Amino acid sequence: MKKNISALILTLTSFVFILCSCSHSNAQNEKPENPYYSKTDTTVLKLDNKEWKKVLSPELYEVARKGATETAFTGEYNVHDAKGAYSCAACGNALFLSDAKFASTCGWPSFYEPIYSNSVKYKEDTSYGMVRTEVVCGRCDAHLGHIFNDGPKPTGKRFCMNSISLDFDPH
Repeated sequence: MKKNISALILTLTSFVFILCSCSHSNAQNEKPENPYYSKTDTTVLKLDNKEWKKVLSPELYEVARKGATETAFTGEYNVHDAKGAYSCAACGNALFLSDAKFASTCGWPSFYEPIYSNSVKYKEDTSYGMVRTEVVCGRCDAHLGHIFNDGPKPTGKRFCMNSISLDFDPH
């Protein structure tokens, strides 16, 4: 009798865990409706964070609007070799081609150049007692990551980006 009850409890516990896992992952993957997202509109967006909070997932909002950083080696595009183009996950702006992506082993997807010179903008970042150059989207000012001078030829640059700030379109 004890074995049957234990087996039943174990089965029910596993079932509840599976249900919770499924509903949790679906909640994370659902994107709010974002009327500002476009792969063709290049109009510079000037929205306050209150508006962005309505249209971005909580995770993307923390990185793109608050400057958070995803944990190293956890992003979807860190080890990603498909051919295509990367765009801003907040607004759809074209950012990088897969041909400019390289394996930097730093834990985040890295590129040596953007698609267009105005795809991204640069800002001084003095957080955490360091002086770095922040990279933001040229259309919506979303935080993408940072740029460093230790990349490969031809530019010598390493655009170290957060995967969550990127969308990918295969060619």
